Amino acid sequence: MRKLLVGLLLFLLCFSFSFSYAFSSSFIWTDDTSSVSTSSSSTTPTTDLALESESAILIEQNSGKVLYEHHSHEQLRPASVTKVMSILLIMEALDSNKIALTDKIPCSEKAASMGGSQIWLDVREELTVDEMLKAICVASANDCTVAMAEYLAGSEEAFVEKMNARAKELGMNDTFFKNCHGLDTDGHVTSAYDISVMSRELLKNHPAITNYTTIWMDTLRDGKSQLTNTNKLIRNYKGATGLKTGSTGLALYNLSASATRDDLSLIAVIMKAPSTKVRFEEAQKLLDYGFSNYSYIPFSKKDSVLTSIPITKGIFNSIHAVFAEDSGSLLPKGSDRNIEQVVCLPEALQAPVTEGQVIGEVKYVLNGDTLGITPIISDRDVKKMNLTTMTESVFFSWFRLLR
Repeated sequence: MRKLLVGLLLFLLCFSFSFSYAFSSSFIWTDDTSSVSTSSSSTTPTTDLALESESAILIEQNSGKVLYEHHSHEQLRPASVTKVMSILLIMEALDSNKIALTDKIPCSEKAASMGGSQIWLDVREELTVDEMLKAICVASANDCTVAMAEYLAGSEEAFVEKMNARAKELGMNDTFFKNCHGLDTDGHVTSAYDISVMSRELLKNHPAITNYTTIWMDTLRDGKSQLTNTNKLIRNYKGATGLKTGSTGLALYNLSASATRDDLSLIAVIMKAPSTKVRFEEAQKLLDYGFSNYSYIPFSKKDSVLTSIPITKGIFNSIHAVFAEDSGSLLPKGSDRNIEQVVCLPEALQAPVTEGQVIGEVKYVLNGDTLGITPIISDRDVKKMNLTTMTESVFFSWFRLLR
């Protein structure tokens, strides 16, 4: 009986191997190039937008590339645009599960006593993180900002230390925060460039914030408190996604404005505009300039399949070669060009292969210049064929057939 079982197992193993070999792919993939038509020009468009504001910058959100700047590193008072950093720390705490949107946030005497824009928090009430974020993003509530700072760090002072540490990590060399809300304090400064950096970090890595920054009107406290967004572009500008206004008597009128159209996401920062009207007009002028002169050309989407690669000496015949990440490039509009897609992959791979293993790359080239390189990875593990793995493979194959 034992000999019969051993013979049957060997027969099944041989049958499985023969079946696998007979249907294995004979496909061979060699380096190849193909053309993708796009619109671009050889030089970056330049112009003088004749801004009245003291400082300004326009960047592309995905890459951080500067498209236009005007005194962008001048240190100025940010006013409530300070809250971009406060919101960033709140979102980082949410996304790392340190807090939840349903957590109830108490209000201290200090938070309740804040001046400027507020929703008049009372020390006897608690709002959820969700409600606090709505009040901060839509109404620029100083009281809610301080309450969140105290909840996250124990005190506003400790929270401000975290703000400055995060600014340093992001390379915001023009910035020093002295509070979390932006009311005028000597030495509390940043620049248009640094605001664009923290705005990009918030939007790029915590896109859920636009659930709040795109609200035009809403309510709190069961409809008793009305909220209207201080950023008028949310209502009037196509594709607007945020982000934050700020104004005081010394700072004048500031704005970090973001918008997305046709895969192109832009961030425009205005500092020390002479009026609120000029603030919005010049932010719109920057955004219009970006959308008129640039396009974002997507190259690949993460986890999408490029092709299949044959596998030798493995328990599977092939793997899917997939893109490791999203990729694309910002290009000036103008005249048509051809982007070459240069695929560099082996004809075949030998097991073992691990999921996520880099097996090649795709290079995107325009007029001899490399626009980007995207790694290509395996979509699954492939163990090397041996007696143990062959037995496992046959067993699970038969098990699936019998189910």
